[in-house]
Amino acid sequence: MNIPAELKYTKDHEWVKIDGDIAIVGITDFAQGELGDIVYVEVDTLDETLDREAIFGTVEAVKTVSDLFSPLSGEIVEFNEALEDEPEKVNSDPYGDGWMVKIKFNDASELEDLLSDTAYKEIIGG
Repeated sequence: MNIPAELKYTKDHEWVKIDGDIAIVGITDFAQGELGDIVYVEVDTLDETLDREAIFGTVEAVKTVSDLFSPLSGEIVEFNEALEDEPEKVNSDPYGDGWMVKIKFNDASELEDLLSDTAYKEIIGG
């Protein structure tokens, strides 16, 4: 199972990469494996400011639909539009081309609540 050490994680199986005041967010390799083949990613919160843990979209797999939760408070500034035509990128490259949104976060102290790779592995039993 691929759990990159340089990323941060949430208990909701999302990963976060910090780039200045922007957080790039996607779902983990574990999450995409549990969901199965991703057929649709919906994010209808572009340009909205959300609280941490608010739902920013959904990911739909063949057998289920799961909510996506914002790991940080802030504005959804970009959606990975490539996922509209190729949602399977979430399965094939969850930490690269399969990223979902970019959030301009407004409270850096929330970063302390994100999980390290080690803490996330403990949650998923890795």
